[in-house]
Amino acid sequence: MSPPLWAFDDLVRAADGRAERANGAPVTGLSIDTRTLAPGDLFVALKDQRDGHAFVTQAFRAGAAAALVAEGYEAAPDDGPLIRVRDTLRGLEDIGRAARARLSPEARVIAVTGSAGKTGTKEMLRAGLSRLAPTHAADKSFNNHWGVPLTLARMPAGTRFGVFEIGMNHAGEITPLTKMVRPHVAIVTTVEPVHLAQFPSVTAIADAKGEIFAGLEPGGAAVINRDNPHFATLLRHAEAAGARVITFGQDARADVRPKVLELTSEGTSIGIEIGGREIHYRVASPGIHIAMNSLAVAAALDAAGADVEQALDVLSSLPPPPGRGSRSEHEVAGGRVLIIDETYNANPASMRAALAVLGTVPRSAYRRRIAVLGDMLELGPDEKSHHLSIKDAIDAAGTDLVFACGPNMAHLFAALRPTMQGAWAERSDGLVGPLLAALAPGDALMLKGSNGSRMGPLAEALRQEIGSRSLSG
Repeated sequence: MSPPLWAFDDLVRAADGRAERANGAPVTGLSIDTRTLAPGDLFVALKDQRDGHAFVTQAFRAGAAAALVAEGYEAAPDDGPLIRVRDTLRGLEDIGRAARARLSPEARVIAVTGSAGKTGTKEMLRAGLSRLAPTHAADKSFNNHWGVPLTLARMPAGTRFGVFEIGMNHAGEITPLTKMVRPHVAIVTTVEPVHLAQFPSVTAIADAKGEIFAGLEPGGAAVINRDNPHFATLLRHAEAAGARVITFGQDARADVRPKVLELTSEGTSIGIEIGGREIHYRVASPGIHIAMNSLAVAAALDAAGADVEQALDVLSSLPPPPGRGSRSEHEVAGGRVLIIDETYNANPASMRAALAVLGTVPRSAYRRRIAVLGDMLELGPDEKSHHLSIKDAIDAAGTDLVFACGPNMAHLFAALRPTMQGAWAERSDGLVGPLLAALAPGDALMLKGSNGSRMGPLAEALRQEIGSRSLSG
């Protein structure tokens, strides 16, 4: 039986808090949401979109071992042990720092950021490292001001490898998070025009991503995409942090580059030279962007002293995370329909990558390639041109039909050939009917858009409806 995550008294000290109603019960996890809280968790009453203090009593009724609350919280009769602090987010951060500090000197921590590919890269690292030793990584995309300290606070003391995803919407947000994580290896997957509404240029985004190197442990490694136009900016930040720089990509000057690269609709076979030896492995998720991120994974594994070959072997059976290229086939009268779900967020680079994956779907298996596209958000004053720029990728993928939603995608939709225009709607739910009416056996659909475009619910609606209807064709 594994030891408890935290002793109650250790949590009180870590949070610099004050105990109340203490009973000495150990804490087996941490939660900020009563809907997912497990018995034995510490409930952290954060003040975010809602004030978590309103749910403290509910957390205890669900089995919470204790709650982290502000000094001014008025305890209810049914409440259990409390840890009172001046500010609960600050208390969570302090617990996260204490969790990082209690790791053994042999443990290695890897942090990942980038305009795209963060979660997929994190999941590849989690899967590979978990084969080698006790590994801890973020749930979902817990990469913001509360997600990173929560992930740290949940890290068991016996962790050998820790993997953290760090995101940002504004300059200066990554620096405090990376200094909390204190990685031995930091990866920047890519820099693209994302969140341009909050940045004056893509170079400014590169500067913000480069903040991740500020938290590197002495002698730490910076893993940088050599193919990216903003490589020099990232290199400057890495060198300023005193990092050992390792580059990846197809550029001939990259330290880790593919000597073998065979892309198919079922995945990619890759051969690399690293650490003086040649390693061949396969990535189950298709797409050149996934293949390139696997190079970053290989570089990080090597820098962390892990068995690269054994860890990479896991990728041959690792499915993509939900909403990031996951596939489902649906049997219908007269054949089948393929749905490629790329609905977890979008920017111009990830949109092009998703369309390229659609272009690998074999005509021998599916007769039509259909792109279902929602607005890409937070692109700033040039949002119209960014959407229009996707047209070349649509054509290159051999796309037969396009369905689109949102005011920005309206510009792209109007620029398409009439024979390629499926339907446009103001909102994603307006595409359900037109798509179901147009779909036929042998169609392959790829859905993509920013989270605010709500393409995920559209994908789910299609999965539920396709099998229950007789399609045309």
